[in-house]
Amino acid sequence: MSQEFPFEHFLKSNNSQKTNDVFNDNRSLKELKFLKDDIEEQSTNNVEEIFSAEEFETIESSFLETLERSLSPQKYNAYFTGVFKLTNITMDSIVFNVSNQLIKTMILKHCANEVRSTIREVLGKEYEVIINIENQNDTKSTSQENQVIEKPKSASEATFTLDLSPTTNDKLSKVESQYIQHMSDPGMNIDPTKTFDNFIVGPSNNLAHATAVAISRTPGDQGKYPSLYIHSNSGLGKTHLLYAVANGIKDNFPQYVVYLTTARDFMKEYIESVKTKTVDAFQEKFTKKIDVLMIDDIHELKGKKGTQDELFHVFNGLYTNGKQLIFTSDKSPEEIDGIEERIKTRLQWGLVIDIQKPDFETRIAILKRKAYELDLYLQDDILTLIANSIKTNIRELEGSLVKLCAYADVMNVEVDTEMVKDILGLSSSDVERKITLDIVAKATSQHFKIPVPDLKSKARTKDIVNARFVAMFLSRKIVNATQEEIGRFYGGRDHSSVVHAERTIKEKMINDISLSRDIITIENTL
Repeated sequence: MSQEFPFEHFLKSNNSQKTNDVFNDNRSLKELKFLKDDIEEQSTNNVEEIFSAEEFETIESSFLETLERSLSPQKYNAYFTGVFKLTNITMDSIVFNVSNQLIKTMILKHCANEVRSTIREVLGKEYEVIINIENQNDTKSTSQENQVIEKPKSASEATFTLDLSPTTNDKLSKVESQYIQHMSDPGMNIDPTKTFDNFIVGPSNNLAHATAVAISRTPGDQGKYPSLYIHSNSGLGKTHLLYAVANGIKDNFPQYVVYLTTARDFMKEYIESVKTKTVDAFQEKFTKKIDVLMIDDIHELKGKKGTQDELFHVFNGLYTNGKQLIFTSDKSPEEIDGIEERIKTRLQWGLVIDIQKPDFETRIAILKRKAYELDLYLQDDILTLIANSIKTNIRELEGSLVKLCAYADVMNVEVDTEMVKDILGLSSSDVERKITLDIVAKATSQHFKIPVPDLKSKARTKDIVNARFVAMFLSRKIVNATQEEIGRFYGGRDHSSVVHAERTIKEKMINDISLSRDIITIENTL
């Protein structure tokens, strides 16, 4: 009968044995010096199976969902999404695998407390937490493998320090570090480099951009939008717009006090004022000394009743005094659970705007802008490959170029298509498929719920004409078919009908946000 591995015995031993990196609240890392090979062998041979495969999967899913709520989206996506896996649970320990040393170092340095508290919440007790590196090269030297880390290194120490003869892994770690630095939460100090000039505008974000520009020129109740609420999925440019508004107001109104913070930091500041009995000073600061208040990720206040009460009074004070309020979230106000109705009502007093996923042309423009900033030359087919593979996250889109640029610089190679597929992990299924007129027609038909035969018919009802015009517009834009080919496909129409459809859709998209969203949605399904 298999027996549980005696972790406690080894942890209390005086042997100078060594191990993987382990973090625990109650023990110093110096106590954890037992041999890695020994623990791996013991763990493999003597650990008792405690959970079934189904239970194990449920635990992992619950752990990641709970952890995601405790971290910023940027940090969670960079350190955990797709690179952090639960591999084993014993009576006293829980083991995770990560994809590389850099991820491991960053988690130990920046997320250890969150990981521990999440385990406590999900499993109801404290566990020893072990992080291994997945598929670690077994051929490396024993001296390298058995290094004891007295304390987690900083990102710069762990990834940018190269010896006189850097190995390929050293170079790749440097590449990975630059990518993760790009993907990580940048913090809320106002970044002077994020302006309207380098914000790429497209149909998915043109209303949010126009409103933000208007606010930067006339903030507060002197303008049209004293309160603005922007919501979208992570990585679509909300924070860039906040920075751009802040920089614009500082340029146009240098005397204004602009305060940009996250909902979590706002909560921490309020809690600290309660602890230090300085709530009056906190209230005076936010209601009397600030001209522009921007709070990022306002949904983080769900369930935080005390902070919501304070936000209610801050909102009322600033709004009444004609100050500018801007909020961002990953949901619309009415979709946030755990937020009081009176807070939701006030968040909806002003203009509520959402940002959609960028369309293909916007993604290409973003890539070209980032390549210019990085002084990275990429051929059009490479830009097209990336734009067709990464469709939902601008930060990830730009991050792909950061990684390619770092790789080309560190490895001293030219960027080509095969390198792009390899470095960005693009499979053959990610490569652009051949899109035909028939595929566009079916996608348009499914979106508008109008049969393809109706699109090709002579019917002139408003809904059918609109869907037909959209299909013709996308056929020109994506398939690059001639107007004659499109006309023949859609019921033998003359090429002038296609020209009219293109012109009509382009003109409508300028002011019709709903139509722009329809087109982006269809395009992203292709």
